[in-house]
Amino acid sequence: MATATKHHQPVKDPSNNSVRVEIFDQAYNLRGSDADYILKLADYVDSKMRAVSEQTHTVDTARLAVLAALNIADEYHLLKRNSDIGVTDYLRRAENLSSALDEVLEDKRRAG
Repeated sequence: MATATKHHQPVKDPSNNSVRVEIFDQAYNLRGSDADYILKLADYVDSKMRAVSEQTHTVDTARLAVLAALNIADEYHLLKRNSDIGVTDYLRRAENLSSALDEVLEDKRRAG
């Protein structure tokens, strides 16, 4: 098991892919193929919950978890939207370049 607490050194048990993490002072045993990734995710969720706790002064962990999840969902959707816009822009530019190249090649065929 690995632990994501600030006070313990992570120890991984590859035999069962179990990882012990601590999120907002609650311990969880999680399983996955990449213990380091699970630890990273747990640390991220813990930091979000702590940030929400500081901003709202809420002590109800269920409420903090929901508010942190909403913050994470907002980040995800903003990144996804920006990524989608970037892909759309990339495809539009690629189409313009392809059309310009087709015109140049057509002009060379006619001339040559």
